[in-house]
Amino acid sequence: QVQLVESGGGLVQPGGSLRLSCAASGSIFSIGVMGWYRQAPGKQRELVATITSSGSTNYTDSVKGRFTISRDNAKNTVYLQMNSLKPEDTAVYYCNAYVRRVGKQRFDGYWGQGTQVTVSS
Repeated sequence: QVQLVESGGGLVQPGGSLRLSCAASGSIFSIGVMGWYRQAPGKQRELVATITSSGSTNYTDSVKGRFTISRDNAKNTVYLQMNSLKPEDTAVYYCNAYVRRVGKQRFDGYWGQGTQVTVSS
């Protein structure tokens, strides 16, 4: 099996910064696209940012210029650096990864358990 474990969430004031991390472990042969999603209370889960294995990135418009996604392929880890945080960034942030397991031919999607980010004064 594959596990994704997130860390780095917390409470921060508006304008502050946080860095989220998500480490994948288990029976991993390779990892394709990794990404971050978020879900605010009463809203649907939305894409925040994705990054391919070669480093190509994609961001939702509301975080462009403030958030940066990166990954360390040697550590099977993806990061989300969040700067200039706003109250509307408050949500549970989820890590997602498409993983090819050892002995398998296809990539399957996996989710982390989520980490709370609260932006408030």
